[in-house]
Amino acid sequence: MKSTLLTIDLAKKANIEIITTGKGTQAVHDVVVAMRANRRSGTASVKTKATVRLSGKKPWKQKGTGRARAGYASSPVWVGGGVSHGPHPRSYAKNVTKAVKKLAFKKAFSARLLTNDILLTESFSIETSKTKSFLELLQKIHTSSGSELNINSLPTTLIISTSFTQNTFLSARNVKTALLMSSEEVNTEQLLAFDKIIVTQEALTTLGVRIA
Repeated sequence: MKSTLLTIDLAKKANIEIITTGKGTQAVHDVVVAMRANRRSGTASVKTKATVRLSGKKPWKQKGTGRARAGYASSPVWVGGGVSHGPHPRSYAKNVTKAVKKLAFKKAFSARLLTNDILLTESFSIETSKTKSFLELLQKIHTSSGSELNINSLPTTLIISTSFTQNTFLSARNVKTALLMSSEEVNTEQLLAFDKIIVTQEALTTLGVRIA
């Protein structure tokens, strides 16, 4: 299966605007930070001096022992006592507007295109659900673009298509260096996370509609 490097001219034919300036850099940062923050569970929690289960009895009398004053065993300065200023359950969610998300996606896609990291192919489908078949197809696509790669040293790859067959999903499930994503669901963080991106012709058209 042959592939070609996605160029600015080919992108424009799919109605994809390519950003060649610094515009959108902050949007990419904001979106990626928000996505990672939204994945945080926010369940970390510690007990304070008020909630730790210890006696409230005064350890020793206030004066006359020569020791420092101590009011309760749950004091944060004691082993087993409560924790001061520790984490408690909270939400780390960050909101980003649709306009910023679209700009970030367009900027990330543009950046990968300008560094020749996006390959365009007619389709991406595996007939048999074998990992070897999947790796061989990846190798063919990468080598047809001019890269001489061994099947055991393929770059991490994001494959974008409008849809995938069941056999294609099954053949790719054991390949941790590759990810199959639909053109409707792929996001900005994924565009930046892989060494190479393979886009089918039909998916490129869908991305053009999504980015416009």
